[in-house]
Amino acid sequence: MTFVRVGGVAHHVVVEGDGPVCVLSAGLAMSWFDWDPVVPLLAPHRTVVRFDRPGHGLSAPATVPPSAAGEAHRIAGLLDALGTDGPVTVVGHSIAGFHAEAFARLHPSRTAAVVLVDSSIEESARRPAAPAVRTAVTGALGRALGALGVPAALGPPTRRAAVRLSRTGGGDPAPVDLVRRCYGTSRVLRGALLENTHYRAVAAELLDLRERYALPEVPVTVLAADAAGRRWTARQRAFAELLGARFQEVEAGHLMMLDRPDAVAAAVLDSDQEVSAWHG
Repeated sequence: MTFVRVGGVAHHVVVEGDGPVCVLSAGLAMSWFDWDPVVPLLAPHRTVVRFDRPGHGLSAPATVPPSAAGEAHRIAGLLDALGTDGPVTVVGHSIAGFHAEAFARLHPSRTAAVVLVDSSIEESARRPAAPAVRTAVTGALGRALGALGVPAALGPPTRRAAVRLSRTGGGDPAPVDLVRRCYGTSRVLRGALLENTHYRAVAAELLDLRERYALPEVPVTVLAADAAGRRWTARQRAFAELLGARFQEVEAGHLMMLDRPDAVAAAVLDSDQEVSAWHG
């Protein structure tokens, strides 16, 4: 466990294992430890880098609103800070699927493969008006809730409930002390509110990036959780076709890394094998 500064913000990063690098980025309001079931399956074969975005996990609060390009450059900055030069497999869950795709488009030479884990999808997003106002209102709301003690009282149980609802079975396996340490703070509440507020703007920006920057010719895998129903699976399949990606439906809830860590790890390892075959 370490902290590195990117864009003036201290980011919490955990690096484990040995071999080709894969970067794991979790969804909105999630933390580094949500990848815990996946890491033991990857670490014997890969150097696994997982990190908390600003205002998430143990990272410091954000200084600017999130953007698709900003999150792509954040991943690149983290790799720079860790001294990683070669191409990496980038894995994005939920909203972080936006970030993983943006990284591949903006940093093609640093991308070995992309794995999108039940990624967010927006086929026709538009940028909301008055982003600065939205940021200010979100910040004020976060500070007000923090002053009222809402995060300490409701943060951990809300996290637990959200995880249970996002799985096909089982509760939240995260350690109690870590959940309290992260989700009992106004910092994490503000981080989640900020990302949620700018979700549409990030989605719209990614649509623009698709028009301007091609995906590199690397393996791309789309994993879709079947628990969300046929319509969601159909959208994920169409998304995979749009990207020219391999599609796989997985028996899991949205938090696939908890329900089916084996499927996530297999997608990463299979992608890396495809890379080796191409270069062989």
